[in-house]
Amino acid sequence: MSKHHGSASRHELARDARRARSRVAALAGKAAIAFAAFAALPAVAQKLPAGCPPKTRKDNVVDVLHGARVPDPYRWLEAQYSPATRQWIAAEDRCTNGVLNKLPDRADISEELGKLMRTEDVGVPIERNHRFFYMKRAADQDLSLIYMRQGVEGNPELLFDPRPLSKDHSTSATLLGASDDGRYMLYGVRLGGQDQVALHIMDVETRHDLPDKFARRHYFGLGFTRDEKGLYYGTTSATGPRVMFHKMGAPSIRDRVIFGKGYSRQYLITPMVFDDGRWLLIRVSEGTSGNTAIYVEDLLAKKPELKPIVKDISATFQPEIAGDTLYMMTDWKAPDHRIVAVDLAGDVAPAAWRDGVPESANPIEGFSLAGGKLLVRYLVDAAYRLEIFDTNGKREREIPLPEMGTVGGVESRWKSNDVMFSYQSFAITPAIYHYDMETKSLTVLARPKIPVSPADFETKQVWYHSKDGTRVPMFLFYKRGLEPNGEVPTLLTGYGGFDLSSTPGFRPEAIVWAEHGGLYAMANMRGGGEFGEAWHRAGMFGKKQNVFDDFYAAAEWLIHSRYTNPTKLGIQGMSNGGLLMGAALTQRPDLFRAVVCMYPLLDMLRYQKFMGGPWWVSEYGSADNAEQFKYLLKYSPYQNIHPGTEYPAVLFITGDGDTRVAPLHARKMAARLQAGAANGPGRPILLLYDTKSGHSGGRPVGQQIAEQTNMISFLFWQLGVN
Repeated sequence: MSKHHGSASRHELARDARRARSRVAALAGKAAIAFAAFAALPAVAQKLPAGCPPKTRKDNVVDVLHGARVPDPYRWLEAQYSPATRQWIAAEDRCTNGVLNKLPDRADISEELGKLMRTEDVGVPIERNHRFFYMKRAADQDLSLIYMRQGVEGNPELLFDPRPLSKDHSTSATLLGASDDGRYMLYGVRLGGQDQVALHIMDVETRHDLPDKFARRHYFGLGFTRDEKGLYYGTTSATGPRVMFHKMGAPSIRDRVIFGKGYSRQYLITPMVFDDGRWLLIRVSEGTSGNTAIYVEDLLAKKPELKPIVKDISATFQPEIAGDTLYMMTDWKAPDHRIVAVDLAGDVAPAAWRDGVPESANPIEGFSLAGGKLLVRYLVDAAYRLEIFDTNGKREREIPLPEMGTVGGVESRWKSNDVMFSYQSFAITPAIYHYDMETKSLTVLARPKIPVSPADFETKQVWYHSKDGTRVPMFLFYKRGLEPNGEVPTLLTGYGGFDLSSTPGFRPEAIVWAEHGGLYAMANMRGGGEFGEAWHRAGMFGKKQNVFDDFYAAAEWLIHSRYTNPTKLGIQGMSNGGLLMGAALTQRPDLFRAVVCMYPLLDMLRYQKFMGGPWWVSEYGSADNAEQFKYLLKYSPYQNIHPGTEYPAVLFITGDGDTRVAPLHARKMAARLQAGAANGPGRPILLLYDTKSGHSGGRPVGQQIAEQTNMISFLFWQLGVN
């Protein structure tokens, strides 16, 4: 959902949205099928199983909010583990599986996805003292294992294999970091799709975990002291975020709170340790989209003191430290972002800051320190560009990249010439690159062997006008030779929030869709970060309707350009994109035939009360505020279902393992829509509820394939794809 969650990095949600690493089969026979032969087929009506959907209890619960009466008839479904809710979930699953399991071509779809997704998957390495730590999943494995190489070309050494931890491979591992000397490796053990992990510290020399034990929880930032006798980490408590100090060898129950008292659950606090344990930096964020404060402490000073560097400035700051210089990417006085430099040994007041990299026509998406330089990531019309600057802000060169695509997981260090990153596009399979800052050489460290020929596909960027006249871009992906005829099965997706950008990535569902003659479209609505902070803010708070209007305008462009029509148009979105799906189906039920709504927020009047909800108040607002309540009520999907309306067919997907966006949203929405929609059996409202599914990565690839199979077969059924 957001830029900050659990032990995840800023870009994990965007990665979750594009996470599948895949191999396409030699689909020569299937690719030869002309889409015109089946595109016009109507969705086949199907008799629903008995008791499908199940009858659901409706209570007379009414809230009075700021003088308005707001019914909430399915409040009882918020109690996730009550016997009544569990019985209802079981009945919904019987209904949904009874429908989906009878759909044709499921075996073929699963086979195609398996060839796409059961492939080698290598993560971006992190380098510490010439040791490279990374995650890798072999083509015949369900989970990723943690490895280490001595040097970038060294032989892989297995450090941790999570597969023995669970028979169904629902317990996974995630690499969290390493000490500066490479002796200790930090990793987390995750259950299902949960955000929380159990933290472990491995002695790489002995291959044994240290006796230090840590609870399963969210972890924000992990950094050792210079002598490696202490560990800083951020976490959350029932009252709010805290920065903790752990003395190595001591029970974690004795860990000391060093920062965070007085901050509510609406804040995120992340500690960072730089320069071999010299500097402790603490970043305080008002949720995921609010203002930022920065504090820095010289841990080697005679009298260490945590000093404020950024305070009471209405802007966001992303920090890195090199030597005595603090670099920060910020939107302060620069909506497309700039990088400022602060002399930590001198005057740290804002008036003394200097420009490291100035604002330009293209927004800065992020930056890294590498080999004594600044490695800056730009977005150019929603595609990535990498450029290198010296410390005075002088541009030196660009790292060449293939066609429009996505750079992710950049790993580099100020004192190292090694830069690692991933790169992918719709038809360019994910690869791990190594760039040497000294020799200026770019090499591929790992690329899965996927027989996808980019020449067989086409990626095109188009622009359209939204309701208020704003120009919005959209990516179209399809098999070469596709011609608009008004009947092309089309899958439209988008996100539009949290300053996260929707950029071209390798997606199994897009490949399968294109192979079967369909058009895959991804709109870059306001609310994202494609065009800087102004673009983001144009889709926040009371301007959230802009995001929805941008999405509807994308659908209308596809129809008016004679690619498709409402009976051939399906939409899919996850998390904040799931909120988009909920708004689309309630505001424009005439525009779409089918909706896949995954791990969504849907009750916008109560979201702030659950799980990660408090962090997102800085993006959406809160119904606790009288003025914000007005616009939230106006678009909140759960409150805007109108009984007697024929809605698109809907497949909600969620599960108990989602500990970021409470699965109660999908439960309540499904129940209310099933009760109110005037849909026949050919347009069912279904809830697919997996008890271990969730937001975070790490689920076994077999489970991912099953979820994708359900999604694609549902859409193929509804859009008449044979």
